[in-house]
Formats: sequence, C-alpha cells, structure tokens
Amino acid sequence: MRVKTKFAIAHHSLRCAVFVGALLLLTATTKVRAQYNYTTLSVPGADGTIAVGIDGNNIVGYYYIGNNVYGFQYNGSSYTTLSVPGSVYTYADGISGNDIVGEYYNGSSNQGFLYDGNSYTTLIAGTEETSAQGISGTNIVGFYADTSGTHGFLYNGSSYTTLNVPGGGGTEAWGISGNKIVGDYYNDGLNNFQGFLYDGSGYTSLNVPGAADTYARGISGNDIVGFYYITFGGALQSFLYDGSSYTTLDVPGAEDIEATGISGNDIVGWYDDSNGDTYSFLATPAPEPSAMALLAIGAAALLLRRR
Repeated sequence: MRVKTKFAIAHHSLRCAVFVGALLLLTATTKVRAQYNYTTLSVPGADGTIAVGIDGNNIVGYYYIGNNVYGFQYNGSSYTTLSVPGSVYTYADGISGNDIVGEYYNGSSNQGFLYDGNSYTTLIAGTEETSAQGISGTNIVGFYADTSGTHGFLYNGSSYTTLNVPGGGGTEAWGISGNKIVGDYYNDGLNNFQGFLYDGSGYTSLNVPGAADTYARGISGNDIVGFYYITFGGALQSFLYDGSSYTTLDVPGAEDIEATGISGNDIVGWYDDSNGDTYSFLATPAPEPSAMALLAIGAAALLLRRR
C-alpha cells in the first residue's frame, strides 16, 4: 500500500508538474516576441548615428559629423557612406534588396532619391519638396509638400498616387510592405497626431493606448513599429504593434527611443542616452531563459510519464 501510495502521489505530482509546466511554457512562449537583444550601431567617427530602414541584414540611415550629414548602408560588418552628387546633405531612409531611397538637400530644397547601387535618380512628387521614406520591391512611399500642405505618396516606378487620410490636416507615408503602407497624420478633430495603416482601399488609425501622439514608421507583414508620447514634449517611447496589441520597446540605458524600421522580427531605430549622445540600435528576438528551461522540463516529464 505504501508503495502504491507513493507511486500514486508521485504520478499525481508529475501530472500536475506537466500541466503547470505546459501552462508556464505557453505563457513564456507568448512573451518571447517581446524580448530582444539590443546591439548598438554607430558609424566610426560620427557625432551621431540614426538608423532608419532595414531589409534582411542590411540597414540604412544617416550620420552626422559636425554640420555635415551623410547616408550610410550597414551590411552587418561594415559601413558604406552614401552621398548624392552635388548635395549638401544626404539621408538614407529605406531599403529593399539593392535599392535604397531617401532624400537630399540641394542647397534650396529637399528632393527624394532612388539609389540602385550604381546611380542616383531624383524623385519629385510635389511642387516644393519631396521625401522618399520606404520601399518594397518597385513601390516607394514618402511625402511631399505643396501650397495646400503635406501629402503622402505612392510611386510605382512610373506614376505618383497621392495619399491623404480623410479628415487629416497633413499625411506622411513612412513605411511599406507589399500593399500595406504606414505613416502618420494630424487629426484635426482630436488635435493630435495619429498613426495610420493603409491597405490599398481604406485607412485604419493607430493609437497607442494612453498616448498623446502616435507615429507609425515601419511595417513588415502585419507588424508595425513606431514611437509615441504619453505627454506632449515628454520622453519618446517606442512600440511594436502586431495587429492586436502594442508592446513597448525598452533599450537599456536609453532615454528617448524611436523605432523606425522592421524586417521580419528584427527592428532598428535610434536613441539618446543620459549624456545626450545619439546612437542607433538593432533589436533581435531573444527567448526568455525560463522558456528553454520549461521546455526541457516538459520534455523530461513526458518521457517519465511514458515510462
């Protein structure tokens, strides 16, 4: 009887452990996506580095040395400077394959550009200034200014389509993935900035709960990144939105954080530290240690249960 009792107790405990372990493992697994390892990115010799776009292992952005601003491409091991010939400043903002888009200042106005690895092509969507921000395949998004205000645009390689959120006081498109476009606009009714998702037929507003302003910057599949203010003029906080919930991104030691681009599960952006210095970051998913431990426990428990 004592042997049977011990066996029964042990068997019951094992079943409970398997059940609890499974629940804990499920809980840990659902949180894996919110855990990241952060790698600092800094162009050697730069006073500040701003990462903006990412595609696979390639990251683009811009850096400044004194009053000079240059674009850059980082392939995971080295930095390549990008500078539109004859420009005063060059900003690289988006990348897709070998193609990079951004904007440059020619001494009188800002104009967009497309760089294919060999040559630069100027992009002019409006009558005054154009900024190219995102690219997916042959489609490019950004925004332009004219006498009526600021408007987003979609360029398919041959023609421009204007993007304006209904009821918005100004629309800026920043990121594109397939036929989905994200950006932000000024909501005249609520007197604040809100992000938006455009699927080709309609606009959906994006608002971090409790935020005063929300800005969407990058998209990959269904995942969107950007930043928000809780109070106007307060610290910048970044978010990842998966289509149903918002997750805050916290770079260790950072005060202001702006997530700007996403490719798959990898996220790039920039932050200021407590000294006011500006750096960029690459965030890559990192499973919680407890998840791996629970997985091992669960596997061992299942083997014991079979025996």
